[in-house]
Amino acid sequence: QVQLVESGGGLVQAGGSLRLSCAASGRTFSSYAMGWFRQAPGKEREFVACISWSWSGGNTYYADSVKGRFTISRDNAENTVYLQMNSLKPEDTAVYFCAARLYPIATMNIQEYDFWGQGTQVTVSS
Repeated sequence: QVQLVESGGGLVQAGGSLRLSCAASGRTFSSYAMGWFRQAPGKEREFVACISWSWSGGNTYYADSVKGRFTISRDNAENTVYLQMNSLKPEDTAVYFCAARLYPIATMNIQEYDFWGQGTQVTVSS
């Protein structure tokens, strides 16, 4: 079993920045891929970013809508994955979820993730 706890959400003006954190516990964090997803009101949950596992950091992938603005990273020693969000837009407003996949290769497919956090709200005002 894996427990995931997100933090770092909040209210920010357009153009601002936030850094989300996801602390993992329960299993060997360094052996699985991690992802960030988001869900806006009335919409389906969508992929944001993901990162594979490797000794040197892991490959990363981004949704086109956040590419160049968001950066995913992980600290295996701290069992934590981060999402640095810059140049935020009102359309980034959503609940952001952290997810873990019990496999070291990351994927954008939401169905491939095995464990989920409770989410953290991000609101970007115009």
